[in-house]
Amino acid sequence: MLIVNVKENESIERALKRYKKKFEKTGVLRELRFRTHFTKPSVKRREEVRKAQYIQHLRAEENK
Repeated sequence: MLIVNVKENESIERALKRYKKKFEKTGVLRELRFRTHFTKPSVKRREEVRKAQYIQHLRAEENK
């Protein structure tokens, strides 16, 4: 459970903004979206390899 203490003379909008930031940092929505569908292990591995290749390409471009 997230708790956001509203400070004295602080607007509700500002407190709500702080709450939203805290909520986003917890990663609850990201986890929920991830768990909504099943991905086969072979697809996961393929995505990991693609991501690794992409990062390697970026680092190679950076070193040029």
